[in-house]
Amino acid sequence: MYLAIDIGNTSQKLALFDQNGRQCQWLRKEQLTLEDLQQLFSQYPVKAAILSSVGDEAAPLEEFLKTRVPTYRLTSDLQLPVTLCYATPASLGADRIASAAGAHALFPDCNVLVVQAGTCLVTDLVTAAGQYLGGTIAPGLRMRLRALPQFTAHLPLLDPEPVDYLVGNSTAQSILSGVVNGYVCEIQGMISRYETQYSGLKVVLSGGDAPLLESSLKNSIFAAQNLVLLGLYEILHFNVSET
Repeated sequence: MYLAIDIGNTSQKLALFDQNGRQCQWLRKEQLTLEDLQQLFSQYPVKAAILSSVGDEAAPLEEFLKTRVPTYRLTSDLQLPVTLCYATPASLGADRIASAAGAHALFPDCNVLVVQAGTCLVTDLVTAAGQYLGGTIAPGLRMRLRALPQFTAHLPLLDPEPVDYLVGNSTAQSILSGVVNGYVCEIQGMISRYETQYSGLKVVLSGGDAPLLESSLKNSIFAAQNLVLLGLYEILHFNVSET
């Protein structure tokens, strides 16, 4: 079994994969604990692990893993199944690297655009040759909703929810229509621009807000909410095989 751990901005996730890349176990929490890992190791024969973190709070988990199995920390210096063609690879988020590897594994012979709808709205392009070129970063849904009461005197703070209307007949509906519909239009516009430059483009939607957006986007978009975990497995398997 291969263990992948993703420490994100808003949640922490882990997944176990078999040697064929099939996901066998999955856990999502606000914060993973050493007890979670201890229980996992008591139940499954973990052979190797990889950890991706946006911050430094994963240090205790990483130290525990290193005492049990070969453990990799995802950085731009790690051997990767994709080639980073990025001007500043050291500044590249680990989640972007992992999602690029996961997208390339899903569509290895295609140009692929990853749309991560999470804390931020991030797009990343991987070519059919496995070259990661970069992409865009913009505020996510919750950032946009929080900005309205922060920078105005009377607008309320709302949680994102699906919107099936254009004209809002209340302040709450007007905010949700503006933010959610605008978000969807932004994604669709970015996809259209990429499609004009990269032939046969596949689009993969991931991130915590992906389920909220799926029905509003084109059917040709492939939804993969656990894309980062899949990419982590691909990177781990690549390094274990190379070793």
